[in-house]
Amino acid sequence: MAVVSAQQVTGERSAGGFWAWLMAPERRGPLLVTPALLVLFVMNIFPLLWSFGLSFFNYRANRQTVPTFEGLQFYQRVLTDENVWERFQTTAIIVGSSVLVQLIVGFLLALMFARSFPLRRILLMLVLTPMMLSFVSVGVFFKLYYEPTFGLVSWALNHFMDERFVLLATPAGAIAGIVFADAWMWSPFVMLLVLAGLVSVPKYLYEAAEIDRASWWRRFSTITFPYIKSLLLLAVLFRTIETFKLFDIVYIITEGGPGSATETIAVYVYRQAFQFFRTSQSAALAYIILFVVIVLTNLYLYAVQRREQEVT
Repeated sequence: MAVVSAQQVTGERSAGGFWAWLMAPERRGPLLVTPALLVLFVMNIFPLLWSFGLSFFNYRANRQTVPTFEGLQFYQRVLTDENVWERFQTTAIIVGSSVLVQLIVGFLLALMFARSFPLRRILLMLVLTPMMLSFVSVGVFFKLYYEPTFGLVSWALNHFMDERFVLLATPAGAIAGIVFADAWMWSPFVMLLVLAGLVSVPKYLYEAAEIDRASWWRRFSTITFPYIKSLLLLAVLFRTIETFKLFDIVYIITEGGPGSATETIAVYVYRQAFQFFRTSQSAALAYIILFVVIVLTNLYLYAVQRREQEVT
């Protein structure tokens, strides 16, 4: 017969008690969430804290020198750099133009698809296709689309011009090309949000407005717009934040050119970090961008709270 020592029995009991304590019903929820929290910390939180710490040290990724503490020097350098403010100005122009075009096109598309007509589902699938593509594929497509030798834009306009038309040769043309590409890709997103609001409008309100012989503008301002106002604000928030971080399309189509006319702040951070290896300075600028995004989000939340107070 095998002799079991008291130490083994005690160990088995303690192990069984630990597993019983760990698998208790009140601890199953935190136990299931723990792996996701660990992955979130390793992939997101830790890199954020690490890069935030690097913004206070003099460090370059291509050198093996020991980082030295510099305090807020890089933040001061970034905020007083004229090139940074020029990139912010370029980014603001692209963001404002692109978001405005997306709102107009998305709203018109939503009005069109809010009604039933033949081939509605097929056309809706085709309209939603750009939103499902990757940024790289859209950038390559429009780079070829604007190509001066065989691009469709140059080919069409060369029939009416003496010289070869090159859209990306001028700063205004390059910005217009980027705005058109971004709006083509994300106008369906705005359309979906607005369409959700239009579908939720009760039909009896329109019927009552028809009985009262209300004009189209009266029906829109008093019935339609209040239902889609919050969704439009949400679309403005999402698209402003995403367009503010626009990098892929700009870098593929123009690489920030001609000159630095279309170099957005995201492209500028990329160049500082991975071309000039100014790691600490690029980290400081990245956190300034994060601060701007947080401010935009708070402005949206403030607008939503104001709207709720007006309703109540």
